[in-house]
Amino acid sequence: MVLLKVALWKHVIWFGMKGKLAPRYIGPYKIIERNGTVAYLILLPPHLDMIHNVFQISMLRKANLDPA
Repeated sequence: MVLLKVALWKHVIWFGMKGKLAPRYIGPYKIIERNGTVAYLILLPPHLDMIHNVFQISMLRKANLDPA
């Protein structure tokens, strides 16, 4: 599971809040497969279907999920 960086889509897609309080990462999303050495195919929800679902590793962050 990974978090997706939203810096490139801040002025294109609405993520809830504006300005300093806007989220920097959204997710968590499931990794479907690895494409090459630095690209990953991510399973995105239907409301993000306008975004291509292959991302470079620099746009992703490991999601620290609490198992409790």
